[in-house]
Amino acid sequence: MSFSALPAAWLFTLLIPLVVFYFLKLKRPRHTIPSLVLWRQVLADQRVNAPFQKFKRNLLLLLQILLLTLLILAAMQPFLRREASRAQRLPVLIDISASMAALDAPGGTSRLDAAKKRVRDIIDTLPPDQDLALIAFGQSARRLTGFTNNRRELRLALDALAVEDVTGDLDEALRMAQALTRSAGFDKVLLLSDGNFPARTNFELPFKIDFQRLADAGPNYGITAFNARRAPGGKWDVFVQLAASAEAETASGSVELEQDGTVVGTESVTLPKGATPRLVFQIATDQPVQLRARLTTAGFDSLAADNTAALSLPAARPLAVFCPPKLTAYRHALASLDSITVFPRDDLASPAAFDLVFTDSADDLLLSARTICLIGLVPEELKALVAVKAENTTAIDWRRESPLLQHVQLGDVVFMDQPVSAAAAKDDAFANLGYEILAQGPRGPLIVERTDGDALLIALLFHTDRSTLPYRVGFPIFVSNVVQAALKQSGLAETAAARTGVLPPLTLAPNRAVHITGPGGFARDERTDDRGQLTGIPAPRAGDYTLTDGTAPPRHIGASLLSPAETSLAAVTQIEFADQLTVAAATAVPKADRSLWWVLACVGFVVLLVEWWWFQRRPGVV
Repeated sequence: MSFSALPAAWLFTLLIPLVVFYFLKLKRPRHTIPSLVLWRQVLADQRVNAPFQKFKRNLLLLLQILLLTLLILAAMQPFLRREASRAQRLPVLIDISASMAALDAPGGTSRLDAAKKRVRDIIDTLPPDQDLALIAFGQSARRLTGFTNNRRELRLALDALAVEDVTGDLDEALRMAQALTRSAGFDKVLLLSDGNFPARTNFELPFKIDFQRLADAGPNYGITAFNARRAPGGKWDVFVQLAASAEAETASGSVELEQDGTVVGTESVTLPKGATPRLVFQIATDQPVQLRARLTTAGFDSLAADNTAALSLPAARPLAVFCPPKLTAYRHALASLDSITVFPRDDLASPAAFDLVFTDSADDLLLSARTICLIGLVPEELKALVAVKAENTTAIDWRRESPLLQHVQLGDVVFMDQPVSAAAAKDDAFANLGYEILAQGPRGPLIVERTDGDALLIALLFHTDRSTLPYRVGFPIFVSNVVQAALKQSGLAETAAARTGVLPPLTLAPNRAVHITGPGGFARDERTDDRGQLTGIPAPRAGDYTLTDGTAPPRHIGASLLSPAETSLAAVTQIEFADQLTVAAATAVPKADRSLWWVLACVGFVVLLVEWWWFQRRPGVV
């Protein structure tokens, strides 16, 4: 047993005046008495009140001494220590990813509620010499409180915590905890999670981790993918991927497909344990529509966030392609393709944004486009890694499985521009900048590709006019592959449902204030850039988000969980770190320090009642 307020022991000095009061002489009033027999009691009082007499037992005094002792011990805040040592500062990492909303039984407790209960028990028994810092993490981490022992502040932060419909990222939480070491030192971190994250992390652990894994939830069934592909005849093939958790039993259910709020298709489905069935619907429309898939199961489903998914189908339109007139070979290859419009042209004004840009001029990089194909230009960030020399060369290898180079033969092509990698450029230098090498020459890359969100950059580091490629059969195939990639990037050929976490980049009016609202009271104000781009909008909850700029009609976009990892409710039993350290999960609830002051206070109250009864009792007759 230890004491949280040991300095309160000075209150024991109050016992001295309490005992002294019983040694003071009594001031007796004068009374007329009918008999001298009562003098026997008077003589006894004289002996008790005489100084330096032997102390006479007095139950009332003993009760008062006991009461005062109990109150002093309660003021010293004794507790039973359940750990050998206690950290002076303890960061608490609380998982709020989507799987933490899973219930253990119908109408039961979620994993987050179980985690809150454990943290609340720690806060209730928090001694004055220990500080807590609460950190919540999902796809990103945020600090709820700094190091404090203010129980009210900690409880308010804990009560406001809610699940976010995103995947969990343990690295983000550990980096946030590591950032706290700059202001306050600690040697241990408490992690509360259901363990639904990768078992291995690249984080180098600078402190100990107490990983407390919460109890498993019940069976779960959900939607893990929702996308569509354009089919001939103005139709769309819509695909819905389902999944069941590893512990789920075979369940029956149905999937409804809604188009702008109207049910247009229903499919019955059986979900065996660990199965991933795929359903196909067909929609006939050339107008923009909103689709929603909804899964309903006959039995208990522990997680509701993955039972619905939203998808936006764009209107059918030709692909807007910019290709300067001097690139004659490219314009000739584009003219043979259907459903595209090549700009610039005399009879039609150019749009504000293109779907695809072919260019060999740096000035055209100012054009807004989701897919850009550079011809004979080195991207600015690669100029320190590669230089182009006027020398003949050939391709020694290329990615035949890449969609851009399918059915394209480069072995017999002669290039009169030879890209040369810098001497200091390492093998992974291009990958570190987000580039993938699609074709390799003897001394450097010939074709590179970079995908950044919904933006695709293709860079031919040689100019095709200084090669034999335009005279090969593979050239129009390559141009067609680039067009197909642009169709996919623009969503005109394929489109997929947006996932929670961050909304996809959106194009609105330039330099316009935008108000965004979403589920769970989400509200945010942003502003588009000079090109009308709006990026980095968080989407912590699954549902519909509305964007309003005050001029155009409101724009709606749905965000869905669509995470096989979260739907599976898979839990790791140990975490492997980069420094070969392994931390095992503990499922048993740890015993918190038990405070004893309230027990002593209750006993003191009982003693007070006994003392009051003894003092107020009716004296016996002599």
